[in-house]
This record gives sequence, structure tokens and C-alpha cells, in this order.
Amino acid sequence: MVSNKDKNILRRLAGKVREIANLPEMEERKKRLYRINDLKPDRPIVLCFPEGSWCELLPDNVLECEDEKLRKWEMELKRKIYWWEYIKDDNAIEPYFNIPWCISVSDFGVEVKYTHGENRGSFIWEPPIKDLNKDIEKLKFRELRVDREQTMRDFEIANEIFGDLLKVRIKGKYWWTVGLTIEAIKLIGLENLMLFMYDQPEGLHRFMKWMSDEQLHFIEWFEKEGLLSLQNEDDYVGSGGVGYTTELPQRDFKEGDIVRLKDIWGFAESQETVGVSPEMFNEFIFQYQLPLLNKFGLNCYGCCEPLDKRIDYVFKIPNLKRISVSPWSNQEFMAKKLGKNYVFSRKPNPALICASFNEDLIRKDIRYTLEVTRGCVLEIIMKDTHTVQNEPMRISRWVKIALEEISKYMG
Repeated sequence: MVSNKDKNILRRLAGKVREIANLPEMEERKKRLYRINDLKPDRPIVLCFPEGSWCELLPDNVLECEDEKLRKWEMELKRKIYWWEYIKDDNAIEPYFNIPWCISVSDFGVEVKYTHGENRGSFIWEPPIKDLNKDIEKLKFRELRVDREQTMRDFEIANEIFGDLLKVRIKGKYWWTVGLTIEAIKLIGLENLMLFMYDQPEGLHRFMKWMSDEQLHFIEWFEKEGLLSLQNEDDYVGSGGVGYTTELPQRDFKEGDIVRLKDIWGFAESQETVGVSPEMFNEFIFQYQLPLLNKFGLNCYGCCEPLDKRIDYVFKIPNLKRISVSPWSNQEFMAKKLGKNYVFSRKPNPALICASFNEDLIRKDIRYTLEVTRGCVLEIIMKDTHTVQNEPMRISRWVKIALEEISKYMG
């Protein structure tokens, strides 16, 4: 049972989100986001994702609902409103509320034990795979289950509370990357991933092939079960882009059809192998990512790793649309490589707002990006903002500065 108090709180917030989503400005924003992904921009766009700093922008003590599930929904609605009222970047807000499928995922047949630090701190773990030749036999494909009944209960509750204000949909995203190295390192350790390239290359190839086959089984399960959703609206794609595009779903897709992998965005990266030579990256990592990326309709690649020395391999990805240009990339080199053929997804160093906050340095950073990317399809995305030193205005101010510099640049 939903209390009247909780119901009234959620209805008020849902009504506000609907009001924002219906603003005429939203249509202009969507057009601009479509143009970026269609490689026909009218100007560079600015996006900002608070990520780890959300707890400083909207701490849990702002929540009023009593029910634990409804508190999560309350936070989701409040973040949308906060985004509009304070962040004010180029993102759009849709008049929907999404309920994800209730999915359970097992481990890989071995337990990874973590020891966490305090208050968003670091963690350590003990990789369970010590010997590639012996321990790989312990690995099993993850078991996946969907609780359709619970999902429908959640859907019905949301629909009953505020379905007349926001259209409630069953829609979710169930993985971030198919890059493989994040999960591989959990199982064998970062140092071992590097050392095995020299000490046990055959064993590492066998392991990475198993990881690739397992990840393929994982994503295809969602397709077979009919659990995929289109990602061509305000969906977070890649390592920071937004999914508006006229190229997805495929032309043979009809409303009501089961969504296929080729109807959605794919994404991979390999941040952990930043110190690996391009040739070894290709041999031990990239060749096992490609079969996965082949499944998707459009692809993004890269996150925090500089892709300068790997870019010629990255260009082999089919349907490649967005390429990350991290704080450690050579922007001038990448601009020449990407030209007008890909979205130049620039990620400024988050230390500019997470550590110090020097407006002159921020402006200088954005101006340089604008200058060297002249003629490119540019988006500037502030992310990995895991703290703003309890000064929420830093987020808003960075966005305002970035938009001001773009306005000057556009003349």
C-alpha cells in the first residue's frame, strides 16, 4: 500500500517533471542533440554528469517519502528537476518515467571478495584466478534471471501513482561497457593482466576468448528474452553522450517489435590497459572486443584512456559514431584524425571543478578545445565529478562558463 503522503510527494514531483518536459525549449534541445549524432551540428554542445557528486548536490536528507522503493523514485524525479533548475546544460528531459526489468546476475563461478574504504573511498580485492591454465576451469557463464512479476508490480504502482502525469514505461539499461577488461581484472588482477601478456600469452588469449564468449552470451540473453529497450532519446550512451539519433532503430524495425542489439548503441573501452602498446592492445584486448561491437547498430569507444596511439585500431569498429577524447589525449592530433566523421567527445579534466575551481583555467581549457576542434563535431562533457567539495555551484558555474565560451566562439 502506498501512503497518501508518499503518493502526494511523487505526484507533485512528477507534475513538475512533466511541466519541464513540455517546455518549447525541449524540442530545440532535442533537435540540437539529434544534429550532433547525425554529424550535422549547429554548434558544440555541453553536457555535465554529476555522477559521484550527486550526494553533495542532493543528499539523502532531502527525501521525504517513507517507503524505500518510493524514495528511489523520488530521488530520480528530484534529480531531473535539479538538472533543469541548476545544471542547465544542453541535455533534454523526456515526459516519461522508466521502470527497469528486475534482473539478477550471478558471479562467474568464483567469488571476488572486496574490502572497501570509508565514504566513497578506494577498495581492494583478491583476484580468484591465480593460474590461467588450472583456474580457468572454475569459470562459468553468469546465470541470468528476470522477475517479470515484480517488474509488473513496480510498473503498476508507478502507473497508479502518477501515470496520468508521466507515461510509465518498462525500460532499463543493464550494462555499461562490453570492453571486457573491467571484469577480467576483477578475476585475474591488473598486474597479472599485464604480466600474462609476456609470461602466459597463450593462457591469456584463452582467458580473453572465454571472457568475450561469455559477454556475448550475456548481451544476447537480454535480446532473446525481449528485455532490451531503444536508446534513441535522452539515454546515456558511451562514456557520456546522449542517444538521440535518426539512425536507430534499424529501418525494418516497427513499433511493438522486440528490440534487437542492432537497434541500440554499443560501447567499449579499455582504460586499464593505458600502458600497453597499441600492438599488444590489439592482440590481447581489441580483437576480443570486436565481435561484441559488431552486434550493435551504432558504437561509441573510449573513456578515460587516451586513444591517440590506438586510434587506427579503433577506426576498425563498425558503425562507429562517438570517440572519447580524454583529459590525457592530444586534442590537436585527435581533431585531425576524427575530422567531421565522428563525434569528438571531449572530456575535460574533472579536477578543474573537483579539486580547485579556477574560472580562468576553465575558460582557457574550453577555448583551447574550441580552437583545435574547429570543423569537428564537438561535444564537451564534464564527468567523473566524484566530488565538488560540497560546493554545488561549481557544476552550474562550469556549464555556464562553457556555454559562454561557445557563444563567443560562434561569434
